[in-house]
Amino acid sequence: MPPVVPPFLIGLVAASLVKRLGKPVVRGLVKTTVSIGIEAKRAVTEAGEGIHDLAAEATAEALAAQMSHGAEPATAAAGAPQGASRTKPAGKARSTGSTPAKAR
Repeated sequence: MPPVVPPFLIGLVAASLVKRLGKPVVRGLVKTTVSIGIEAKRAVTEAGEGIHDLAAEATAEALAAQMSHGAEPATAAAGAPQGASRTKPAGKARSTGSTPAKAR
């Protein structure tokens, strides 16, 4: 009859092998995942900067075209303060935040 090896001894040997072989694999997987995340964040940041640059160029070209036709920018022509680009439509008056006093 062959010698009987208790199952827990097989488990102890297998666990130590998995720990030795699995730890570098998991470490490499985590490093790769983190580096991919960093690269993705960098790519998104660069894309955002590119979009802002395109928007600034388009705004500059529109203002240059408007100025070359002898027209003033829309905000200055309307008498709006610098930086204000929209006016609110006339309508219901705003409340001042105070409540009217009740008659006694």
